[in-house]
Amino acid sequence: MSYPFLSPEWIEAVKAVRDKYEGDAPPVPYKMKMNQVITDAPFGVDGVIELFMDTTEGAVNMDFGHLPDPEVTVTTDYQTARNLLVDQDQAAAMTAFMSGKIKVVGDMMKIMQMNTVAPDEFTKQIANEIKDLTA
Repeated sequence: MSYPFLSPEWIEAVKAVRDKYEGDAPPVPYKMKMNQVITDAPFGVDGVIELFMDTTEGAVNMDFGHLPDPEVTVTTDYQTARNLLVDQDQAAAMTAFMSGKIKVVGDMMKIMQMNTVAPDEFTKQIANEIKDLTA
């Protein structure tokens, strides 16, 4: 079954994928607390979705809402977020950043650190499962 990107059902399905591999996945190689603001979404409050990602415990913890103490906050539009999170399109990410579609407030080094880690086969498998459940 597939779900619209960033819908509550999609978030729950992504958590289920994460839970399925808990204990088998290697630790996330970077530590970061990030808030995300996604604009121009087809749902959410006035088309805005607020999410957080916290990897400080060694795994990706992502959910709706915001952390009170983020190191970085990223704001982007829905399509760009999908290009980054689902399609893993790093070229689109760079183009979006250079054109101002991605705004970063806080520790830019945290974002750069995250983008320097090449995905291993295990991470690619999880990414493909997430892509498959995305409508």
